[in-house]
Amino acid sequence: MQNIRAAEPGDATAICDIYNHYVDNTNISFEEIAVTSAEMAQRIIGVTENFPWLVIEVDGVISGYAYATKWRARSAYRFSVEVSVYLSPLMIGKGCGSQLYECLLESLEPFGVHVIIAGIALPNEPSVKLHEKMGFRKVAHFEKVGYKNKQWIDVAYWQKTLNNF
Repeated sequence: MQNIRAAEPGDATAICDIYNHYVDNTNISFEEIAVTSAEMAQRIIGVTENFPWLVIEVDGVISGYAYATKWRARSAYRFSVEVSVYLSPLMIGKGCGSQLYECLLESLEPFGVHVIIAGIALPNEPSVKLHEKMGFRKVAHFEKVGYKNKQWIDVAYWQKTLNNF
């Protein structure tokens, strides 16, 4: 059974278990040091002051999460957000990412969001497929902008425009 709900600071340990897998084992996250539960709880509090952060539970276990943050600080960017989604490696390809994004996009409507932006470290075919399935299109590609695990990493951006104004 699956349930999507708002994240709470008490979810930080479960969220860290998911996120730190990517920090420690992949180039998907550009963080190089595992995040503590206390730090993650502060991130959840900071994000949820302004935007949604959702978790998906599968059989009562947090198996993924998605959230939105400001795209940039300047006022003219106020209608644009950046989104992120992370899934337990065991949940990739099982529809959890799509379900999370559908709920996240719906929950952004009251915020007057016009453009949603997702940055993807490449290669990451599952993330590219998820974003394109959700209606995002590739709009930028930056070469060798990150360096992790003794290699240069490209980052590309996908964008989705909402038809709300």
